[in-house]
Amino acid sequence: MKKIIFSIAFLLMGLTLVNATVPPKKVVEQEKSGEVITLNRDLFIEKVFDYVNNENWEYRGNKPAIIDLYADWCGPCRKVAPIMKELASEYGDEIVIYKVDVDKERELAAIFNATSIPLFVFIPMNDEPQLFKGAADKETYKKVIDQFLLGKKAE
Repeated sequence: MKKIIFSIAFLLMGLTLVNATVPPKKVVEQEKSGEVITLNRDLFIEKVFDYVNNENWEYRGNKPAIIDLYADWCGPCRKVAPIMKELASEYGDEIVIYKVDVDKERELAAIFNATSIPLFVFIPMNDEPQLFKGAADKETYKKVIDQFLLGKKAE
């Protein structure tokens, strides 16, 4: 009986040592051009704004961004999701589109006072972010992207 207990203890110790020498995998969704990227708190702090260490807005990205604050149960949010995917594909090299599930990331929702959804945060490179409440059509988003985020003149 002692041999069995000793063997199990030795096996568990060995597994613990093996796990201790293998570095943990960091689960971070890679920023792929042309795709909508799901943000969690850690990725938000890394890619958008470190609100833990900074009081004043300081965007950390390398190109303008949109953050779509949504919930799976929200009808207008589901209606806009394919539009955001299309825009991410069309503007892939010029902007980044993120999405935040307000039910899973309540802290991020609170930062933008997301009392109603969908809520969009348009983040230019060198200016304050602007909020856009409610769903709209693709052309409305394109106009905001072109003029506000990219600084293109209206045609």
